[in-house]
Amino acid sequence: MERIIPTDNASQPRPGTATPAVGERGPARSRLVALSAASLLAYGVDLGSKLVAVARWEGHQPVDVVGHVLTLQVIRNSGAAFSMGRAFTAVFTAIAVAVVVVIVRVARRLHSLPWAVALGLLLGGALGNLTDRIFRTPGVFRGHVVDFLSVEHFAVFNLADSAIVCGGALVVLLSFLGPSLDGSAPQDRQARSLRAPRWYAPGPKA
Repeated sequence: MERIIPTDNASQPRPGTATPAVGERGPARSRLVALSAASLLAYGVDLGSKLVAVARWEGHQPVDVVGHVLTLQVIRNSGAAFSMGRAFTAVFTAIAVAVVVVIVRVARRLHSLPWAVALGLLLGGALGNLTDRIFRTPGVFRGHVVDFLSVEHFAVFNLADSAIVCGGALVVLLSFLGPSLDGSAPQDRQARSLRAPRWYAPGPKA
């Protein structure tokens, strides 16, 4: 008598679906934990450093860290990162709020650890500067951001700006070379694009 061995269809990949990259996909909860940890770390370090900077260096002469190349001096910045666009404080506040909202919405379909770290850095940096916009003088949503890291011939910035730059650079790198938000590998994305239907464009009539 022939014996029939049942198979678990749920464990078999569906036709036409991309194979996940090993180590890249996993439970969304673990990626949310990584995103939260990165954002809280960036936010906490930025907030603590600003409190120390205001208490110790505001109103004092610049403190040399690496000669005159890197100094510590507190500047209240009404503009964007690196003291740019000082006349658009409310606009930059709205942009920061929009960034936070977008990252929170995107996080629901996050399955990639590198993307979780990148978005966490962006979120923590945006929240760090947004906290200044809300709670510092001269008023709510018009507050000036505390900058205290001065690089010669460059700009004065803070650790939130650094987190935003690092997170943005990682996002660009992942967009070209790394896994996507859902954890699929670059070759899987390329395979899906090749399988996508191509519209027929007729040539000119004779």
